[in-house]
Amino acid sequence: MARIVDSGMGFAEKALVEGEATRCEGHEFGALRVAVVLPCHNEAAAITRVVAGFRKALPGAEICVFDNASTDDTARLAAKAGAKVYREPRKGKGNVVRRMFADVEADIYVMADGDGTYDPADAPLLVTTLLAEKVDMVVGTRRGVTEDAGRAGHAVGNMMFNRLYGRLFGKGFTDIFSGYRVFSRRFVKSFPAISTGFEIETEMSVHASQLKIPVTEIALDYGRREEGSSSKLHTWKDGSRILFTFAMLLKEVRPTAFFGLIAAGLALLSVVLSVPLFIEFAQTGLVPRIPTAILVTGMMVMAALLAIAGVILDSLSRARVEQKRILYLMQPRLGEN
Repeated sequence: MARIVDSGMGFAEKALVEGEATRCEGHEFGALRVAVVLPCHNEAAAITRVVAGFRKALPGAEICVFDNASTDDTARLAAKAGAKVYREPRKGKGNVVRRMFADVEADIYVMADGDGTYDPADAPLLVTTLLAEKVDMVVGTRRGVTEDAGRAGHAVGNMMFNRLYGRLFGKGFTDIFSGYRVFSRRFVKSFPAISTGFEIETEMSVHASQLKIPVTEIALDYGRREEGSSSKLHTWKDGSRILFTFAMLLKEVRPTAFFGLIAAGLALLSVVLSVPLFIEFAQTGLVPRIPTAILVTGMMVMAALLAIAGVILDSLSRARVEQKRILYLMQPRLGEN
């Protein structure tokens, strides 16, 4: 589903020359409304430079900074730099994204972090690729992120979670945690945004995988934070939340696999525990360990019920996918009124 394009290949620049994309003069994309949405929590050290960078890269875009319960001067500095500031008091990136997608009206949405790790100069490339490829999401994958994501633990975690995602939901993405993304209005207004924290990017990826939404990836350089800016990611806490999100999304998207795995585990354990009972019954004709017999019988019944539940929920999941797909198709294509 997703195709990786290295930024060094100059795909978008070629598209501009050949006229495959919407006319782009001075990075103003015709009559299309472009909004840059920046979730921020205590990013006073970098926000001025970030806003200025996006204003330079996308002169015609509306820059929207969403202050997520900051205790520093993030909101004031963002407004001073020329951004439109929104305040979201509920902490968590997912809460901010839900607010951004609901409140901002545009044709193209450029989402980045306010910490300065993503280069605003790459934004025209991402937007032009969205137009030229006629996709609904372009992910700016972080080049070398699995080798160095600021800390060795984060690098290993990125690699493991991306591989796990490929196993569970398909191999359409190589960097599911990238925060540098460009969306069409069709994607934004059909995305449910249920998550509350850093797992929101995973939910975006699953949404695209589930609905077979066209997506492209572009490998970009990933910078360092400004001095005085600290990461909001907590390795173990957020890692466990992401694992839980994987499980919950698997339950929603592939209920047969989710409940089938649990059912298979219970059935296997039931068989293992029942083997001594069958051996003893064959030898003596008696079942002396009645509690164990009741336990293994209950486990096997539970396994059967879970398997049936998985099959039933799979039908409901398919119906939900159809509804999501219809909602997605009800949104106008990029460039249409």
